[in-house]
Amino acid sequence: MKRRILPQLVAASVACLLAGAVNAAGVLAPDDDEDDLVPNGKGWGERAYPTHPNGNGNGQAGKGNPSGANGISYHGGPLILGTTNVYYIWYGNWTGNSATTILTDLATNLGGSGYFNINTTYYNGSNTHVSNSVHYAGSTTDNYSQGKALSDGQIQSVVASAISSSRVSKDTNAVYFVLTSADVTATSGFCTQYCGWHTHGTISGSDIKYAFIGNPDRCPSACEAQTTGPNGNAGADGMASIISHELEEAVTDPDLNAWYDRRGMENADKCAWTFGTTYQANGAMANMRLGSRDYLIQRNWVNASGGFCSTTY
Repeated sequence: MKRRILPQLVAASVACLLAGAVNAAGVLAPDDDEDDLVPNGKGWGERAYPTHPNGNGNGQAGKGNPSGANGISYHGGPLILGTTNVYYIWYGNWTGNSATTILTDLATNLGGSGYFNINTTYYNGSNTHVSNSVHYAGSTTDNYSQGKALSDGQIQSVVASAISSSRVSKDTNAVYFVLTSADVTATSGFCTQYCGWHTHGTISGSDIKYAFIGNPDRCPSACEAQTTGPNGNAGADGMASIISHELEEAVTDPDLNAWYDRRGMENADKCAWTFGTTYQANGAMANMRLGSRDYLIQRNWVNASGGFCSTTY
């Protein structure tokens, strides 16, 4: 069946590094005479610096003796092992929006799926593999505490505030997702360079992993794979794909120094905007069923058998 994929996009952290923004973003294509690149969590590689440009001190960490034979390499950093907890921070105005149900169902049903099982092909230096276990640990709301145009630092502040106020627990085995309503943007490149990203930072004295997930309804031509979603909410259905993409990257490369390829592409980046076999669901395209819902979710990179993109393993 014919499916609509955004031809103006190239592989990116979740699906939204616009082709026209590649040069402006400073994306480098390494050759044999260039250093390998490191990920920045936003879908493209950058040269390593003693302190990484995103302020998280990635730098040369993870640059030593990478190993791997499946098109992606391990660079020595930690992974999220055991059960990965997911927290949502609903930022902005979500009143009456079915996304709060659709995306909660997603987080509740990702663990144990054939899709998330792809991540079990990734492991740390002790050969301990990622578990096919995801737990939806809860959510909180934030009524525009940082306004409607968020810098990267303000996004971290949203997460820090939710933790310090005990609206969500402090959890180093978790990924905190800042989910923004369609009237909110991120000033470092939402809709022009990315649709979402993940990173980490020191919050309340601990290394906390978190992600920004923009609402594709703000820029459908850039961040929605289709104008009608299988759950009747194009923005939420688009966010489901972005959340899934960032979650698998955050699990296998939480501190931006574990699993990525020579161009700084993390596992989901290598398969961005590809969906595999699709089917019709409620007048839209879908490629997997999780729980009682159908979704159209970008494929992930299987770290086995030479490496390949898939929706299941």
